[in-house]
Amino acid sequence: MNWDWDKLREKHNKYEKKQTSSGGGGMPSPPQMNEILEKFKNFKFPGGIILVIIILVIFFGSSIFFTVNIDEVGVIQRFGKYQRIGNPGLNFKMPAGIEKVTKVKIKRVYKEEFGFETIKGSNNTRFFNDNTDIGASLMLTGDLNVAVVPWIVQYRISDPYNYLFKVKDVKSLLRDMAEATMRTVVGDRSINEVISKREEIAVAAKKSLQDEMKKAETGLHIVTIEMKKTNVPEPVQPSFNDVNEAVQEKEQLIYKAKEEYNKAVPAAKGEARRVIKDAEGYAIDRVNRAKGDAKKFISIYNEYKKAKNVTKRRLYLETMEEILPKLGKKYIVDSEQKNLLPLLNIGGKSSNTLLKDKP
Repeated sequence: MNWDWDKLREKHNKYEKKQTSSGGGGMPSPPQMNEILEKFKNFKFPGGIILVIIILVIFFGSSIFFTVNIDEVGVIQRFGKYQRIGNPGLNFKMPAGIEKVTKVKIKRVYKEEFGFETIKGSNNTRFFNDNTDIGASLMLTGDLNVAVVPWIVQYRISDPYNYLFKVKDVKSLLRDMAEATMRTVVGDRSINEVISKREEIAVAAKKSLQDEMKKAETGLHIVTIEMKKTNVPEPVQPSFNDVNEAVQEKEQLIYKAKEEYNKAVPAAKGEARRVIKDAEGYAIDRVNRAKGDAKKFISIYNEYKKAKNVTKRRLYLETMEEILPKLGKKYIVDSEQKNLLPLLNIGGKSSNTLLKDKP
């Protein structure tokens, strides 16, 4: 509080004059209570205090209202305890010191790189540094080979409450669980599968990592896992290439053998089926012939029982009719003939033999 000393001094001088004129002397009397009250009534606040008040009003007003962007939410705490979620737009809270807001971007996609690092250069160009965190990408496969498996985990925040309050260091936990999950998935496959089936490995790793993040209540959602080029360590690449060439040659020989097999086996099976069909046809033919012969014999036998002599003669004649045309030329000589010269070659050797046998 500032006193107007000039006015007080003027009044004091007037008082002294008044005392002098009235014949009084000695020390002047102190100001009276009414004069002090009068001074307070006429007191005016200086401009500095008004400025302080304006600053306090602006500070408390700015701490009461806050804005949340469209891609984020505001997590409000009262004396450190979680209270509510502020949605995008203009929001209200208690002044600073009572309530605090933490903005969390729930639509932004974050990423973590394993086995390499993307570095920004001049003019916003990017290049990869494969020597960064090389230990995370070295993995043992199911067939006891070592593979270099770099990959990227892309994720976003799905639950701001769990993200802020359930886990102390979410990023560190994510990296540890992503590495453990990838080692588990790669450890169940051979080196050739790890190199050639990257999409299948990425899908399996994403599902397993999402389950682990859900169990840990991290509030993270795994968007995707992207597998980079997988290879073997540089010191063993020449040997690995030799092995691959040997495997390819082996597969080529196996392919040729299967090709020959596919040619020979169907042909053999076809020939076998043909022989079986021929045998079956021959069997059917023989059976049918036997049945026909049996029926023929039975019919002849029935006729034989009816007329034995006639049937016997007919059978004899039919037989001779069938046999004689096949014998060729025949010479029949009467056995009573005595003048036949034995040197006459009638019909060749068979005739001579026939004649010699005659007495």
